Amino acid sequence: MLILSQILAITIFVLMFVAIIYGKVHRYIPALIGAALTLGVVFLLVMRSPESITNVLNLEQLGQFGFWIPGQEHIESYGVNWQTIVFIGGMMVMVEGLGEVGFFRWMCLLLAKMVNYKVVPILIVFMLLSGFLSMFIDSITVILFLAVVTIELSRLLKFDPVPVIIAEIFAANTGGAATMSGDPPNIIIGTSLGYTFTDFAANTGPIAWIGMLFALVFFYFIFRKILTVHQGDAATPTAHYPQPSEAITDPLHFRINAGIFVAVIALIVTHAETGISMALIGVIAAFLTLLAASRKAMHVISRVDWRTLLFFIGLFVCVGGLEETGVLEMLALFIGQASGGNIVLVIPLILWISAFASAIVDNIPFAATMVPVIVNLSKTAGFKLPTLAWTLALGADIGGNATPIGASANVVGTAIAEKEGHPISWGRFCKYAVPATVMVLGLCWLYLIIRYA
Repeated sequence: MLILSQILAITIFVLMFVAIIYGKVHRYIPALIGAALTLGVVFLLVMRSPESITNVLNLEQLGQFGFWIPGQEHIESYGVNWQTIVFIGGMMVMVEGLGEVGFFRWMCLLLAKMVNYKVVPILIVFMLLSGFLSMFIDSITVILFLAVVTIELSRLLKFDPVPVIIAEIFAANTGGAATMSGDPPNIIIGTSLGYTFTDFAANTGPIAWIGMLFALVFFYFIFRKILTVHQGDAATPTAHYPQPSEAITDPLHFRINAGIFVAVIALIVTHAETGISMALIGVIAAFLTLLAASRKAMHVISRVDWRTLLFFIGLFVCVGGLEETGVLEMLALFIGQASGGNIVLVIPLILWISAFASAIVDNIPFAATMVPVIVNLSKTAGFKLPTLAWTLALGADIGGNATPIGASANVVGTAIAEKEGHPISWGRFCKYAVPATVMVLGLCWLYLIIRYA
């Protein structure tokens, strides 16, 4: 029987979710309202527990030396996951610096030139670029630049950019599943449970890239005729193709920011060996970028999407309300009982529930909600936590591909296409994305059972 604090925590969380799905206001607003209600109503008025507020906000962690340089120790995460927030914030600053000097546009145009501006090869190399970049930086950023360049090339080469954008979105989410620093759900899972870049690369990486190759073949056969149908009207041989060098706005700062990018990626890949935290890597990335930007530092800061960071904070507080009141522990017990303690049943249960839920709602809040659930499930039912973590990551990341709202990259990509005069309906998106998602999830299911069951 649920008690009042649990009922209120669930109600606040569900209403926040509904408001996010409804989408009439930016998602940080319902998240912050939900957080305020959780802190004020659930913790103070009903539970009369200021300690719960302190536990969930977890601000003292920021002042601990072990938070920044934990060595080989696992950083315990409860409530607001400051590792995730600081790391993503720092990476956002670095990405804005790279965007200012034309780094991503240069990379896209370089690949387009390498395939002689042929449309179907552009589909293939842009999918591979999307998947590769999303292993290291936020998939939202990857799609932001790829979609813009794709639309620019579509006007010149006279092809429909929508199929390419859908394929790029799928590749970004799938490639992001391969590492800890890729999709935001993986950052949440990794920083919460103490897993490293190499942990993800060794466990989710192989199947993510197997799935990527299957998806690439799928989209190639589905889209090649659509993309070439108007090629008889393509630009003439004398048309001016955009050159990679045109994307570089400042050669000196381009080289500096590219060097910072490579250095930060090296820190991410080796953070288990160096003993520095993901949060400190984010701070280093931001500091070096702002130092390089010099007088333009404030401009770079102003372009960072601070609203997304506020969304994360509000979300973690709402999830903390479910955790503090014992709701998530009850959910873990239910899953354990439903599976009968059989890992062969638990894997598809978590994988497909995660995939289905992430297709309906953004996979970030779902992943944040499920992390404490799988921790409790591991403790109560005796399942190996890493197995549950890889299953959750793959389900949330790959499942988020299925619909236009399943992942943040989907929302950004479809919004850019609509803004540029190429609206992508739910029907058209799902027509191509759902079969590809089911195919890759099937591969993940098989992989997880064979390797971990």
